[in-house]
Amino acid sequence: MSKIKVIIPAYNEENSIARVINDIPKFVDEVIVVNNNSNDDTANKAAKAGATVLTELNKGYGFACLKGMEYISNQNKKPDIIVFLDGDYSDYPEELEQLVDPIINDNIDMVIGSRNKELRAANSMTPQQVFGNWLATFLMKFMYGARFTDLGPFRAIKYQKLLDLNMQDKTYGWTVEMQLKALKHKLTYIEIPVKYRQRIGVSKVSGTIKGSIFAGLAILGWIFKYSIKK
Repeated sequence: MSKIKVIIPAYNEENSIARVINDIPKFVDEVIVVNNNSNDDTANKAAKAGATVLTELNKGYGFACLKGMEYISNQNKKPDIIVFLDGDYSDYPEELEQLVDPIINDNIDMVIGSRNKELRAANSMTPQQVFGNWLATFLMKFMYGARFTDLGPFRAIKYQKLLDLNMQDKTYGWTVEMQLKALKHKLTYIEIPVKYRQRIGVSKVSGTIKGSIFAGLAILGWIFKYSIKK
C-alpha cells in the first residue's frame, strides 16, 4: 500500500486543528502539523490529537509547507504521496481517500481538490477568493493551456514529483507555483470536486484586505513570471 503523509500548515487554529486531524483517514502514515508561529494553543491541540508538530517561526504558508518537506527529507523511509491540507476545517479531510485514489490506481502525478460551486457551503469563500481563483485559472488557461479551475489547497502529489518541482515560494504563491511548475514539468494532473464549508475562525489571508492584496499579487506574480520565461 502507498505510504502517505499529510502536511498541515497552521497559524492560530486551536479551535479547529484537532477536528481536522481526527477526520483524516487512518491509513495515512503520518500527519505533520507545522505550527507557523501561532500565539494560541494550536501546537498542544495538534500534538494531543496525534500529529507530529513542527515549529516554523517565519510566517507564511510556503514557509510552513517547506518546513514539513524538510522534515520528511530527513526521514529514512520516504512517502509515496504527500497531501496538503489546511488546518481551518474548511475542507473535509475524510475526502482524502478519493483525492489519492487517482494517484494510486491511475498513476496520476497530482490531484487538486476543486471547490466546485455546487459543493461549496454558502459564504464559505469570499468574493475576492472566488474572483481570484477565476482570474488565476483563466490566465493559466489562456497563457499555458492549463485545465485548472481552482487553486484549492487540498491536494495530493507524488513525493518524488514534488521534489522535482523545487518549490520555492514562502508565502501566498505556493499553490499556484506548484500548478505552474506541474505544467512546466509535464506532470499528469486532474481535479476532483470536493466539498467546502465555512472555516472555523477568520482567514488570515482572504479575511483581511491586506492579506487579499498580497495573496493576489503573489499569485499574479508567479503567473506572469512564467510567461516571461517562456
